[in-house]
Amino acid sequence: MSLTARIIVSFGLIALVGFAFLLNPVLDRVERQYLEATEEPMVDIAEILAALLSSSESENTLVPEFWKQGMNRVDNRQLEAQIYNLMKDQVLMDFYVTDASGIVLYDSGEVAPVGSDFSVFNDVYLTLKGQYGARATKLDDSDQTSTILYVGAPVVRGEKIVGTVSVYKPQGSLLAFVIETKRWLVILSAIALALVMLLGWLLSRWVTRPLGELTEYAAAVAAGDRPTPLKLPGHHMRVLSETTEAMRVALEDRKYVESYVQSMTHEMKSPVAGIRGAAELLYEEMPDEQRIQFLGNIETETARLQNLIDKLLALSSLENRSELGAPTRISLNALARQVADQHRSSALKKELEIDLLNTSEETVVGESFLLETAIGNALQNAIEFSPKNGRIQIEIARDKKNVLLTVTDEGPGIPDYALDRIYDRFYSLPRPGRDRKSSGLGLCFVKEAVALHRGTLAIQNRTDSKGVIATIRLPR
Repeated sequence: MSLTARIIVSFGLIALVGFAFLLNPVLDRVERQYLEATEEPMVDIAEILAALLSSSESENTLVPEFWKQGMNRVDNRQLEAQIYNLMKDQVLMDFYVTDASGIVLYDSGEVAPVGSDFSVFNDVYLTLKGQYGARATKLDDSDQTSTILYVGAPVVRGEKIVGTVSVYKPQGSLLAFVIETKRWLVILSAIALALVMLLGWLLSRWVTRPLGELTEYAAAVAAGDRPTPLKLPGHHMRVLSETTEAMRVALEDRKYVESYVQSMTHEMKSPVAGIRGAAELLYEEMPDEQRIQFLGNIETETARLQNLIDKLLALSSLENRSELGAPTRISLNALARQVADQHRSSALKKELEIDLLNTSEETVVGESFLLETAIGNALQNAIEFSPKNGRIQIEIARDKKNVLLTVTDEGPGIPDYALDRIYDRFYSLPRPGRDRKSSGLGLCFVKEAVALHRGTLAIQNRTDSKGVIATIRLPR
């Protein structure tokens, strides 16, 4: 599991536990809050009704007849009250009246039959004793919504409690509000959780982005590329990136020295052996013509060694650089034309044609000498592998982000076994018509010079015919 996924999962688990810990008690509290909010106005109504009955002039009964008639009209009234999302179409609150003994005298609903003894219920029992009386009674033990809420108030005439009034309301009438509130709480919690997860994802991306860049950098180093040194934010990440860069340089230097010592030893064996052999033979008596031939061999092998050393020094200097020195704007068309003119004499010896194809003026930023040398090496390679009377094309084009310079020849192509090794130092293929190979450093120089310009070099066989196409891709 990636670090980003670990952070998101951890963030999600923490958020889920937090919301579950918070949401469960809140949802449980919702129903209680509605019950408390309902009981408070029921107390007011019970007290008002009790006060009205206490002031009634009827001495024969606690409930005047016109009250009963009025409650009958209430049941027959048409009601359409839009309370937010709830349409209320009937009155769901009733009351019953008892005498001083708790015997039901009147019920506007259907829960207290007249003549029943309700003195055992808290709303009546406590009220008759002068205390606050209330209760919640479930009509059906198997139905949670069958609970009815009761609130009592005393009917007082003079200083004597002569009866009670109990207002009652089914708890099921509150269910719609409870369900709606819980639904909205769950929806808001889900939205909040989604926002928290999004924040966790953004946070994880922010935290892991430098690590991702460091991973890409390490992968590029492992692949043998030369990535741009990282500049990561934060003290610890900056120290890590600088340490990684220093480690890369140290490892490359060690590998560089080991590789170069081995490769140079191998490459210099042949010319040194030739010089030594010729020098030993010169101590002997020999004709002047033969002496001149051996001196020529010494001069040739010495020049070969000098050329090898010069190229090694140039490549070593290039590989130790991490950025361009003094980059300028360069016309790639003019530079390619200049390189082509410099190599026309070599091309004429093999009766080759060099065609420069360019449709538009392209400009890049870089060091003119390095790019000139890189293009020159690629062109020299094409000349050496091209057959007599062949044709070499240099073409400049562009894509969305890069300028492409291609050098195409009509040579024999690259064998499959050598495709992955042509960029290796000192690796070289035999030139057509020549026994001796080149130094094997030309393409290394081209690749390093192009990489220093943040570009790429690609060399592959042509698919349309024989030959090789070398593509130098540079940022526009």
